[in-house]
Amino acid sequence: MTKEERSNHARTLKKQFNCCQAVVLSYVDKLPISESDAKNVAAPFGAGLAGCREVCGCVSGMAMVCGLTGHTSDTRSLIEKFRASNGDIVCGRLLQKGKKPCPEMVAEAAGLLDEVVKD
Repeated sequence: MTKEERSNHARTLKKQFNCCQAVVLSYVDKLPISESDAKNVAAPFGAGLAGCREVCGCVSGMAMVCGLTGHTSDTRSLIEKFRASNGDIVCGRLLQKGKKPCPEMVAEAAGLLDEVVKD
């Protein structure tokens, strides 16, 4: 899949799943776990960790994909790129700023992951 295809796939997944799940599931073909397990493990990280509006689910999803694909050392740089683009990584503050809707941030996170998780 191209970067654009992954981003679009993640955006589509957001219609059915939380932000973290959408990001993780957009890379399920690269993960050493089943789709079902990926959905389950990412489920509590939506809406800023179980609805607490803390760390954005997109950011948590990027970290999960990095860890599961052996790219843990790239996690920080991806998070900083997301922060630079969106002004924050905290769900509640991102929603207050209202610059981008969640589906667009999900697509962006999936696109950022493409920099390290190659086809």
